[in-house]
Amino acid sequence: MRFCLILFWLMLTFGCSSQKDKLEEAGTVRLKYWPSANPQEIELAKRLVEKWNQLHPDIKVEVQPLPSGQSSEEVLLAAIAGGTTPDVCSNIWPGAIAEYIKAKGLIPLDEFSDFDSVVNARGIPPDLLESFRSKDGHFYQFPWKTNPIMMLYNVKIFKESGIDAPPRTYSEFFKACEKIRKDVNGDGEIDIWPGYTDTRPIWWQRFFDFYPFYIASSGGKTFFEGDELKIDVNSAKKVFDFFKKCFDEKYFPKASFQVDPFLMGKVAIRFTGPWTIAYLEMNKPAGFEYSFAPIPVPDDFIAQGGSAIYTYGDPKNIAIFSTTKHKKEAWEFVKFLVSEEADLLLLEICNQLPIRGDLLESEKFRAYFDRNPKMRFFAEQVVFTRGVDEVMELKEIFDVISKEFEACAVYGAKTSEEAVKSLIKRINVIFEWSR
Repeated sequence: MRFCLILFWLMLTFGCSSQKDKLEEAGTVRLKYWPSANPQEIELAKRLVEKWNQLHPDIKVEVQPLPSGQSSEEVLLAAIAGGTTPDVCSNIWPGAIAEYIKAKGLIPLDEFSDFDSVVNARGIPPDLLESFRSKDGHFYQFPWKTNPIMMLYNVKIFKESGIDAPPRTYSEFFKACEKIRKDVNGDGEIDIWPGYTDTRPIWWQRFFDFYPFYIASSGGKTFFEGDELKIDVNSAKKVFDFFKKCFDEKYFPKASFQVDPFLMGKVAIRFTGPWTIAYLEMNKPAGFEYSFAPIPVPDDFIAQGGSAIYTYGDPKNIAIFSTTKHKKEAWEFVKFLVSEEADLLLLEICNQLPIRGDLLESEKFRAYFDRNPKMRFFAEQVVFTRGVDEVMELKEIFDVISKEFEACAVYGAKTSEEAVKSLIKRINVIFEWSR
């Protein structure tokens, strides 16, 4: 019912040509651009479109923030079904790309002769770039921005606990937790918790704990190879065991907090992305110090020579919809959105990172990182990120992961071996029912 209401609203809002469109001057191409609806990205879009329209009087772009709905993916699917999609959208989550392709809603960007040169100019490592290629061999999304998940820690608590450097491995992490955990008041209650993660069994919560830890533990693997489920069982078990110990040993609380426990000094470690920096700078008390480090990995990962620590990158990309009547002009606008000048504005206005391999080498971005040194941690991590697999059942899969995470890690009702076995079985059942 919700999908139908959104579809009906989109058809009413965008389905009919406006009087302005009917009267537009001959020879002028008009494009519709949907950015994300958050204030920073709307501001970014307005700035970029204003500049574009000044430079291209014959190709006018109109900004319309992504219409509100249960999710942007649901809104875009409704728009595809109703033929009311924009020409260009910059809020494409790779986890929904399979549904968009199945609905024939996107055009392959590599059909443009200069696609390779444009994307290669960003210096994206081949393995990261390939992760955005669809199963049919085409690129329907242009890699645009990423928000790597990293370990956030309280510098003062670390120093007071005698911890000289952020833990790199699971054993180092557990040793740090033993030093940090404190009953300050001597009443048997823990007053300073070593770490925290949201235990609610909501599918997207696992993008902040199980999934980035799985990617790190497996050396950059996701769950699938093409259509085949290829979960790294050993890595998944290690991650379940890691979080199970964190809850069993009371390194992490099972309950939630009414206030931000990290800013209150009640929690020493969280796992989050670069958007947290602006929030912390705005709300931190006087003298509060924090920093970031890569996700911890199993001890044998380091012992076996592992060096590059990967994480979930939470990417959002740019696509051109098949309803466009102006493919060439839409592609030119996309190229403008991923230019160095546009990427600099993405950093300055949104504090989000372009998917580029030269962020810390290019003179274009040096002044920004000099002014925002903590963003350097995330800039270094960009090339070591992974997204999600191109499968239509992704939300159902992560819902299953959340259920197994709760049963195994939070409440100890299952061993890690049982949880992984159940996880694989339940994912296969999802495929049997949906394919």
